[in-house]
Amino acid sequence: MNKEQLKIIQQSKLRGEWAESVFIARATENGLPVSQPLGDSRSFDCVVGQPGKFVAVQVKCTMAKLQSGKGYVCTVKSNNKRYRAGSFDFLAAYVIPEDAWYIVPARAVGRRASICLCSPESRFEEYREAWHLLREAAELSPETEPGAEETPTSESVENSPTPALRRMEAAMNFFQRHLERGGDPGKRNDDM
Repeated sequence: MNKEQLKIIQQSKLRGEWAESVFIARATENGLPVSQPLGDSRSFDCVVGQPGKFVAVQVKCTMAKLQSGKGYVCTVKSNNKRYRAGSFDFLAAYVIPEDAWYIVPARAVGRRASICLCSPESRFEEYREAWHLLREAAELSPETEPGAEETPTSESVENSPTPALRRMEAAMNFFQRHLERGGDPGKRNDDM
């Protein structure tokens, strides 16, 4: 994401819906099966997993810098009220200006109304881009993750593409492996 050309969606509900779509895309790029319930009356926005083991994910986004300038504050509330215990399994918080996702277990969020992200002092830094936590919680095998069998070389690290290009490459690798296993991109999973 080019920070200098960042266009912000001003309406918060629309921005939240956009963040949910970005989460779905990013989770899929990471080889995670993700679904979204119809409507917005649930205490979670998406589920990750497959029959027998789903985890509920609440998606939030932020662009609100802390007064100190050393991080961002992400509100963890709905209609100005804190979520009740058990409302979701994971918080997926997207820091828009940094293009960074935090995959935080609900137990780590606790009853907080907000959390601090993208700050060296934040206790949540260990959850930055922690997509593996969703994979483990949903008991998914690592071989479905795009690029799992690939090992980066020193040459590929030096010529590292932008995050968006890396995501596109991971998605292409995922679909190529899917097709090699006999998958038909025109068929839905329930048609197979």
